[in-house]
Amino acid sequence: MRTFRIWAPKPKMVELALGPRRIPMSRHEDDWWTAEAASLDAGGDYGFILDGKGPIPDPRSSSQPSGVEGLSRAVSHETFAWSDSGWQAPPLSSAVIYELHVGTFTPQGTFEAAIEKLDHLVELGATHIELMPVNEFSGNRGWGYDGVDLYAPHHAYGGPDGLKRLVDACHLKRLAVILDVVYNHFGPVGNFLDFFGFYTTDHFKTPWGPAINFDGPNSDEVRRFFCDNALMWLRDYHFDGLRLDALHAIVDCSAIPFIEQLAGEVKELEARLGRHLVLIAESDRNDPRLLMPRESGGFALHAHWNDDFHHSLHTVLTGETAGYYADFGSLADFCKALRQAYVYDGYYSKFRKCRHGRPPIGLDGHRFLAYLQNHDQIGNRALGERSSFLMSEARLKVGAALVLASPFVPMLFQGEEWGASTPFLYFSDHQDGALAEAVREGRRREFPAFAEHPADIPDPQALETFARSKLTWEEVLQPRHAAILDWHKRLIRMRRSEPALCDGRMDLVRTQFDENNRWLVVERGTLTIVSNLGQAPAAVRLRKGPHQLLAVSDVGITVTVTTATLPPDSVAIFKLPE
Repeated sequence: MRTFRIWAPKPKMVELALGPRRIPMSRHEDDWWTAEAASLDAGGDYGFILDGKGPIPDPRSSSQPSGVEGLSRAVSHETFAWSDSGWQAPPLSSAVIYELHVGTFTPQGTFEAAIEKLDHLVELGATHIELMPVNEFSGNRGWGYDGVDLYAPHHAYGGPDGLKRLVDACHLKRLAVILDVVYNHFGPVGNFLDFFGFYTTDHFKTPWGPAINFDGPNSDEVRRFFCDNALMWLRDYHFDGLRLDALHAIVDCSAIPFIEQLAGEVKELEARLGRHLVLIAESDRNDPRLLMPRESGGFALHAHWNDDFHHSLHTVLTGETAGYYADFGSLADFCKALRQAYVYDGYYSKFRKCRHGRPPIGLDGHRFLAYLQNHDQIGNRALGERSSFLMSEARLKVGAALVLASPFVPMLFQGEEWGASTPFLYFSDHQDGALAEAVREGRRREFPAFAEHPADIPDPQALETFARSKLTWEEVLQPRHAAILDWHKRLIRMRRSEPALCDGRMDLVRTQFDENNRWLVVERGTLTIVSNLGQAPAAVRLRKGPHQLLAVSDVGITVTVTTATLPPDSVAIFKLPE
């Protein structure tokens, strides 16, 4: 016999649906309902009937083979034959993270197909892959940030066993795996949770819908739902860490906020498993308290996506000034990001029209992720343009050098390493016609510059939009793309072999720049990175000494004892003797 349990304070009657059978469930004082039934083998389908309506999927369903509105399927986590006994993930301090979207990473768009590309990531020098959300969401294609069945790996990707095989294969290749999870809202389709209990609140709203009830009445069980979900991914699927999406969208006035509770429970799980686990925050608040230890009033997360680094580097390389990019654009901004992570650490933001951020005092660079691209910064553009579309090959190489020689944890987005020409567009697969049109219209409103020609914005519901976003792996063999790939490999090898690039000491970073002539010098220990983003050759003075030339992006770069001369849009990395 198996005991079925469900937290459901709202309905007056709950029944368990097993095929044609309807089994009444018993309510307990804590608003959990239980029923005994013949044990389901893996593959058995079930649901719940609430006050005569249903069947509805289990909020903690471990598999949704027919999608978000289908029945739940029981999955055993005890039967999978793992091969990663004794595995330990590399520390973030030595990481090179590779973000990927399962559906567009390969032509097949599945967990199994991704396994076939792992050797490419190993040869590149990546140490971690970060999967965009893989829990069940509406339809067969999407980014995953509108999920509803948070415990169920997406059926179109290969379901629970496919995900386990991918993680296991990564560990056998010495690749750690981080999963992106969304704990700030639910998607609009298949969200039955509020039929059961008080998962959301009307007191606050997110840009994507109702906020999660983390601090109101009945919030204890809501917190338990999310904490158990995080622990499941780390324990049952052997993930090495989680990336926590948009923490700025979580409103929680508790004395012990949910994020702090989650971090504490993950630390306890780490001790029980004897395996290093990490939590990486995404938040636009520039608040270092996310990373500070609990003893200092922090939440004790391990690292933070640093958009200030991205924005300051992107604007320097592209000259874009629209939207939030209006707050950036100078070499001074980028140098500040190199030296202390946040550009806005209490300064006034023109875009936000208020002071923004807080100084990250006492934190080193290994607590921040640096990137030239990620899924947001590409896909949230109207046309999904990658950096390879927005800048020249020469500037791509400069950008890669400044990311991979930074004091931060570098991250690449799939295909970036070869300058992929394919866009990464916003796409969805909602079956409800009204919702599909609402998504299209919302996308049009998001980009007023296209008001006269809204048809130029790719239809997020069109299969073609999804297909265009898939990587074209054949590009790797083309000379231009092969050269960019080789450049990334060389930089990653250098990052790993040069001690000056291995420390996260932002306080030891030294910078010089000329805002008018657009050249920049970054000194990290014995290494000097010189880049010229000007329109004319630049002669830049170096520290005295015999300089060993480690890497150049342009054969026209020359160097004397004290001066490096760089053509426009080039970068060179020099080393002084120890």
